[in-house]
Amino acid sequence: MSLKPLEHDRKYGELDEVVRAHLGRTTGDEEALTAYLRHTWRTRPWALAIAEHQLREYAENPPGRLRLRLGEFYAVPDVGLPDTEIQAWLRALTDRIRQSVENGDPPPPAAPRTHWEWHARFPELAQFLGGWFFQDMADEFTDDDAAIQDYVDTTDPGLVARLTGELYELLALPLTESDYAVAVAELGMEVDPPTPYSPSGWLASVAVRLAGGYEGR
Repeated sequence: MSLKPLEHDRKYGELDEVVRAHLGRTTGDEEALTAYLRHTWRTRPWALAIAEHQLREYAENPPGRLRLRLGEFYAVPDVGLPDTEIQAWLRALTDRIRQSVENGDPPPPAAPRTHWEWHARFPELAQFLGGWFFQDMADEFTDDDAAIQDYVDTTDPGLVARLTGELYELLALPLTESDYAVAVAELGMEVDPPTPYSPSGWLASVAVRLAGGYEGR
């Protein structure tokens, strides 16, 4: 019998967050762990101690045959390592997180550097771009205004306000125009901004319209 959600989160919730921050990255990629530390220090510093504990417990007490047979264990996603090397990798992550906490040494503020960090920092913007500006959006919406209006009409006002804040936060980062192009792609946008906008110009126009109460152009 597989773990119930509450038990899973209590034992492995933050461990899972750390591991997922490394998915799609080269194993041992320092940037992936730095991204996790930077975001977690900024938003949930208390969770770092939980991560250290859960990682250490799993590394020191891997699931035995009974738990494997019953399915009552955390299945580490594919991080590009053979099973025999997973425990050592988790121990190394544990040591790094512990060192960061004990030294009070968070990574300096910076723009997101990984796919995980972009989505962790801008979750509602990822929902907006990935859910409304997908590759086949022209089959569903006449233009970007129609897509934005549909988002506003079908989304809780609190989430619309959160999106507005995330847009302004993104625009406040010291990014180049090519960086903004990477950002919207990482966050799920599969179409180009409408003419004549650049990525940052379009994001700014959406932020202004949402902040003013969106009714189209």
